[in-house]
Amino acid sequence: MTIQELKSKFLIDLMELYPKEEIQSFFNLLISYRLKLTRADIALKYNQIIDQDDLDFFLNALADLGNEKPIQYIIGETEFYGLPFKVNKNVLIPRPETEELVTWILEDRRWKTEDGRQFQILDIGTGSGCIAISLAKNLPDAVVSALDISKGALKIAQENAKLNDVNIHFIEEDILRLNRHSELVSESFKFDIIVSNPPYIRELEKHEIQNNVLENEPHLALFVDDNNPLLFYDKIADFAKEHLAENGQLYVEINQYLGQKTVELLKQKGFVNIELRKDILGNDRMIKATF
Repeated sequence: MTIQELKSKFLIDLMELYPKEEIQSFFNLLISYRLKLTRADIALKYNQIIDQDDLDFFLNALADLGNEKPIQYIIGETEFYGLPFKVNKNVLIPRPETEELVTWILEDRRWKTEDGRQFQILDIGTGSGCIAISLAKNLPDAVVSALDISKGALKIAQENAKLNDVNIHFIEEDILRLNRHSELVSESFKFDIIVSNPPYIRELEKHEIQNNVLENEPHLALFVDDNNPLLFYDKIADFAKEHLAENGQLYVEINQYLGQKTVELLKQKGFVNIELRKDILGNDRMIKATF
């Protein structure tokens, strides 16, 4: 089978599931990943015969796409904030909205402490490590820690830290069940920034989620109970009150439908200078607060 014939097969087999432009994007990504060919190369080599091992890879990928498996999981990698990240079923695929949160932190903050100590950052629910690693890469003098309950997620995050040549202190903990023996609780230092993109999609909102997300990405990192949708924000805020340095800041990504409720929760906890910000699509998506 030639490259051109394979491309035609992708378009025909996937046309009922995806727009033509998206199918072409899938094809180009797979060709680039497997054969290291650019779009220009494809145009010049469209009659090139694909060897059997490579063809098996493409046909398996085609079957996965037909079952709505995300392209990022098929090739095992993606890009976030201009950096490469490995991804698999144990971690969420990083989203553009989360890049906006990272940008807010980097543009918004003084990066020196008044007492001369090192700047401390904690990422709660790190997943692939995209937030922690992006901050560490752009703030080489900061000390960055990252927490997650999932062993599988932490393994990927550690690989991503190595891939991007940054040092992150990874912690396997459940933010909902920290006890007095927890490493985080026992540490005497304070964090200047705590950031989190916790689970925030209510079960009642599942019908809004695309099938490729619903059937592939880890529900542990996505969904919360309808009856207590701000559970993680409640626990994170309580932790932040105890472990933020003076004038330390909390940044969180949020459910677009619960922006004002999340703001009210933080007010009740004693946070000040609370700012609710919309994402590029105009949805309430992130909050900054000071304690």
